[in-house]
Amino acid sequence: MLVNSHKYGRRTAMKIIQTPKEMSEFSEKMRGEGKKIALVPTMGALHEGHMSLIDIAKKNADIVVVSVFVNPTQFGPNEDFAAYPRSLEADAAACEERGVDVVFAPSASSIYRKDASTYVVEEEVSANLCGKSRPNHFRGVATVVSILFNIVRPHAAVFGEKDAQQVSVIERMVRDLFIDVEIIRAPLVREKSGLALSSRNKYLHGAQLETARRLSQALLVGKKMVEDGCLNIHRVKAEIVNQLSRSSRIRVIYVEIVDAKTSLPVKEIVPGKCRAALAVWLDQTRLIDNMVL
Repeated sequence: MLVNSHKYGRRTAMKIIQTPKEMSEFSEKMRGEGKKIALVPTMGALHEGHMSLIDIAKKNADIVVVSVFVNPTQFGPNEDFAAYPRSLEADAAACEERGVDVVFAPSASSIYRKDASTYVVEEEVSANLCGKSRPNHFRGVATVVSILFNIVRPHAAVFGEKDAQQVSVIERMVRDLFIDVEIIRAPLVREKSGLALSSRNKYLHGAQLETARRLSQALLVGKKMVEDGCLNIHRVKAEIVNQLSRSSRIRVIYVEIVDAKTSLPVKEIVPGKCRAALAVWLDQTRLIDNMVL
């Protein structure tokens, strides 16, 4: 499928590709022409955070591919897979407007065969943070990303630090498996209010949105403590939890301080090299956020 595009200096129509075979053939053709390909993996419901990833991809490649795939293997049995926002038509229009070359939107059946039994498991970075509260989540992430890498064959892939642990897991996977893809980290994007942009924000309304802003506010309190000289991990974590707990809507899943690059636990806070990471339930919506201290 082709979508006409005239902005951002585009010279060809954006393609919407839905089968792995066609995607692989397109990538092979582009590589044969000496073009550098950048992949932006997404689960759709695109927002300005995703657009920032696309902008970075455009600066680092000749061809930008955005995958739109709600990956079933990274959702737990009681999570929001069925309810996760899906808006392929709007996502494609946003990608076309931003100058994307290809939207790759495969079906689950084309990615996972009925008798699929192979998974990619990273066992150190993924054991912490979200890995504790979401069993098999990162197994699903690593597996689908490796599948996308094999289909799209990008030279580079852009991941946002909104999901900082996810980036760390992918970086470790690429390193350990000698996958020839450059992983580009993109800064977390926030609303003016401080709320981290997330597709799950679409679940929030009214007072919930106001409450969600407490996440970044709590992280800022922790950051200010470090700037003022408090390097005690337990004190900083406790104060972030205290700030979050002031709302009855928020149930804290975890607050941890980790290495800003690897997402692994640390024994002491080193300003600028550590990251406070948190996950909460805000009513029935699971939200995450993080901030370098």
